[in-house]
Amino acid sequence: MATVSKLNPLLEPLVLALIQGLTEFLPISSSAHLILVPRFFGWEDQGLTFDVATHFGSLLAVLVYFRARLAQLVLGSMRGVFQRRYNDDLQFVVKLVVATIPIVVVGALFKDFVEAELRSVVVIGITTIVFGLALLGADIVGRRSKGEGSMSMQQAFVIGMAQALAVVPGTSRSGITITVALLLGFSRETSARFSFLLAIPTIAAATWLAGMDAIGHFAHTDWSSLGLGVVVSFLSAYLCIDVFLRLVERVGLTPFVIYRLFIGSVVLGIWLFV
Repeated sequence: MATVSKLNPLLEPLVLALIQGLTEFLPISSSAHLILVPRFFGWEDQGLTFDVATHFGSLLAVLVYFRARLAQLVLGSMRGVFQRRYNDDLQFVVKLVVATIPIVVVGALFKDFVEAELRSVVVIGITTIVFGLALLGADIVGRRSKGEGSMSMQQAFVIGMAQALAVVPGTSRSGITITVALLLGFSRETSARFSFLLAIPTIAAATWLAGMDAIGHFAHTDWSSLGLGVVVSFLSAYLCIDVFLRLVERVGLTPFVIYRLFIGSVVLGIWLFV
């Protein structure tokens, strides 16, 4: 594989952008895949600017997919502010903000620790299995009856607190937020939709922070890889969101749990015996 990637320098960014787009919104941890795949194939780090590009592509995908809902929230919130009325749209936006605060704080405080101590294969293997089982348990015991309109501010904050755990590779931002939303009694689709909408301020904040760190690297940027990363991550993320929301109520979350248990077991097996 390494020989093929040298012959085609765009192969690595293509694969990594595809992985980023497909795994960002599935409950299987994008960070784990983006750490494990390059290590497995012996690929070099694509760099911070490429990471920013692929996350930007995923952000564009969720913005475009939920454009109608976002327009409603923006217009409704503005109407509520001007009329001095705390309407449903303004309340929902506040819930998203409240749910975003924990991961911003935790990410800022523990970024260096996570980078130095928690990106190991064994951590990823354990978290992939443990939080996969947590997702299965939530899907089994959750009542799955509540809709978006019944979510309280306190419940939004609890989901946000859970999202903060996603700074640990292997946890999965979408996986942990869906898990907690299910435990709070929300339906699979409602849990997934709130998780995806919550991804907007979360990914935007992470992309902005990474972009500030990457400013000094743009002089040495491979713009073809960067452009490919944005386009591929956008298309794959958009497709992933659409398919997941269409099928999650019918298919359930067990297939993703099985995948997590398989990947986690393989990773730990390699760590123990190779």
